[in-house]
Parts: sequence; C-alpha cells; structure tokens
Amino acid sequence: MNLEIIQTFFDDNKARFSPETVRSYKIALTQFFAFCTKGHDEVKAADVRSWMASLEKQGLKQRTINLKLSALRSFYQYCMEETKINKNPMKTIKSPKKNDSLPYYLNRRQVALLQELTRNDPRDRAIVEALYTTGVRVSELLQIKLEDIKWESRQIWIRKGKGNKERFVLFTHECAERLKMYLHHRKHESPYLFANNRGGHLSRVYVEKRFQEFREKLGFKVVPHTMRHTFAAHLAEKNMPQSFIQELLGHVSINSTRIYTRLMEHARKKQYDRYQI
Repeated sequence: MNLEIIQTFFDDNKARFSPETVRSYKIALTQFFAFCTKGHDEVKAADVRSWMASLEKQGLKQRTINLKLSALRSFYQYCMEETKINKNPMKTIKSPKKNDSLPYYLNRRQVALLQELTRNDPRDRAIVEALYTTGVRVSELLQIKLEDIKWESRQIWIRKGKGNKERFVLFTHECAERLKMYLHHRKHESPYLFANNRGGHLSRVYVEKRFQEFREKLGFKVVPHTMRHTFAAHLAEKNMPQSFIQELLGHVSINSTRIYTRLMEHARKKQYDRYQI
C-alpha cells in the first residue's frame, strides 16, 4: 500500500521535482517506512520523532536530517491534498536547528595532492579538474553532453541544474586540456562527456566510489561535493563578488552564497593569527 501511494506521489510531481530531488526523496521515504513499518495513514508524530532520534544517534548532520524531513513533509502534504489521510503527522514536527558550521573545503596544497594522485588516469583527472574549476554539482557534471561544451569561449551549458534551472559555467585552459586528453583516450562513443562502456553517462555511485578511494589514499576527507565548496571558497578568497559566485553556483538566493564570504573572513582570521604568533 505504501509503495503504491509513494509511486503516485512521484508520478504526480514529476514535472515539479528535479531528478536529484526524486532521488533524495525516494531514499528518505524508503528509510522512514523501513524504520516505521506502518501504513502511511497510520503514522503518528511520535513515529517521526523516533525516526529523527535514530538519525541523530547515527550521527547524521542536522542539514541531512532536515532534507529527509522535507521529503516526509512533501509526501504528507500531498496525502492531505489527495484526501488519503485525515490528519497530517508532520504538522507538529519541527526541524532541528541548523548548526552554524562552515562548509568543509580543501586548501590549495590538498587540491594539488588530489591532482597529483589522479594524473595518470585521464578520466579521474578530468573529473577532478571539471568539478574544481566549474563548481558544478556531481549530478550536473554527469548530465553534460559534448554538444553543451563551447570550447572557444570555455563555457558549459548546464541544461537542468537544481530546480530545473539552466545556466552557463566557465572552465579554465588547464581544464580544457584535461578534458581533451580524456576524450582522446576514451574508447567508447557517447553523447555524454563522461561516459561508461555502454555509451551512457557515468553513474553517481561510480564517481562517489572513486572519491572514496582517493580519500583512503590521501588521508583527508574529499567527496565530489567538496570540490564545489572548494571552488566557491577559493573564489571568495580572491574577493570575487558574491553575485558572480552565486551565478556560477546556480544559487537562486544570495543567502546560499553568503556562507562563502564568512568562510573567506574565517580564512583571513586564521592567516592573521598565524602571523601574530
């Protein structure tokens, strides 16, 4: 019964939800109903709170828990609108307050170590360089087609970013060389920039697995999304205006970008402290 209503929920919202939203919402709803084991119309607020407590016990960040709660809220709002339930169990649920932690990013030495580690694998090196110099999300990177790349002006058209917003991102001469080298060595024909051996695009799971291997070899944390934070942080350190960074990242609100200005101030403070010792 739960599977049926969940599928209807996604079918009715497919025009509104991006592929990334569908992916994260499906994971959250699957996890919740595996934990709760009740019918969707039997769930109480206490069940949701128990789940939240279990997520906190697992050490999940408040931001991650809030994203999972967003999936439940959206699902139960839909159930109310479709008169599938009489009472919304999410009505009294409050999201945990986000902590004010700054995003984790790599310093320039760590970026250089990652580039050095991947230098003998054209595809890995191209993926690292593309993520670092464009600031795209990994989901956006994997959807890039060769026809989306403007080599002369070094621009890439991101057709459908988060919230189905399109934008252009820029890439460096070094990145262009790495992409061309990878494409020269590529054995399989595909319309996608980063292709698997069947001609489709690489999977997100594959890229995440490669970054896990990088992390184990390098001894410091690095996931694909780290490169996006690193891209923005390094631009902020160079005093690029917030509005430019916002446009390149594809943030709808400037508030999402302001954290990198705080991060820049934090970096300056660390530099100041070092010189005062």
